[in-house]
Amino acid sequence: MLRDQLIELLQPVVVQLGYELWELEYAARSGGGLLRLYIDAPQGITLEDCERVSRAVSEAMDASDPIPGHYTLEVSSPGLDRVLRTAEHFARFSGERVKVETSAPVNGRKRFAGRLTGVSNGEIALDVDGSVVKLPIDGIHKARIAPET
Repeated sequence: MLRDQLIELLQPVVVQLGYELWELEYAARSGGGLLRLYIDAPQGITLEDCERVSRAVSEAMDASDPIPGHYTLEVSSPGLDRVLRTAEHFARFSGERVKVETSAPVNGRKRFAGRLTGVSNGEIALDVDGSVVKLPIDGIHKARIAPET
């Protein structure tokens, strides 16, 4: 899968610069694709950080050429409503409010909003209106932090 190849190629580049590759998205489009990287660091991300990573990633992409044809590269911070994909992502934000959409219905529904209370054995636990719901991570289609205002 192209996404996995891109992560394998680019994660070491990003880590070597002192950042975490939080997420990678690639969308093929007519006229050229879009490669979007979200990077993070304990001190936060600045525009200069994004530019630095963009230059290094461009060099790595030019050297290995994994995407045929033209594409646009964007580097950004994950933001307050960041995507959660891995067990590590969920564990790091335990205690936060999240919105989750599953690929298949769980207890008759696919959309959940609640407080992330834990991660174990490939599942997340959500407190949804006082009831704990367990969802398998590999069955999650989309998950984001839902910042409290």
